[in-house]
Amino acid sequence: MDSIGVPENYIPILLFIVVGLIFGAFALLGGSLIRPSRPYRAKLTPYESGSPLFSDARIQFPMRYYIIAMLFVIFDIEVIFMVPWAVRFQSLGLLGLIEMLVFIGILLAGFWYAWKKGALEWD
Repeated sequence: MDSIGVPENYIPILLFIVVGLIFGAFALLGGSLIRPSRPYRAKLTPYESGSPLFSDARIQFPMRYYIIAMLFVIFDIEVIFMVPWAVRFQSLGLLGLIEMLVFIGILLAGFWYAWKKGALEWD
């Protein structure tokens, strides 16, 4: 594989992106031209059902909600890192197993720390 041939490998990806963008733009434009547009008063209210607002939409969520959401994303991404390891497990050998055990240990230490700090409690 020489360095001149490497950009040629990206041409199908570029074509896929371009076709996807063109298809998306065509679908949105076609939909806006074809669909009926008959707005009326109830439809123009904040909720299409026409039900009145019962409180301000700009309420503050508790900080615990954001912490739990961030912990979920962090642990979910860390679990995704295990998929390539599982695919190549046979060729990695003992060193790969030790590295993954260290990774899982760090993951469990973080989970234990979050649990002891009460970050996972939903009160």
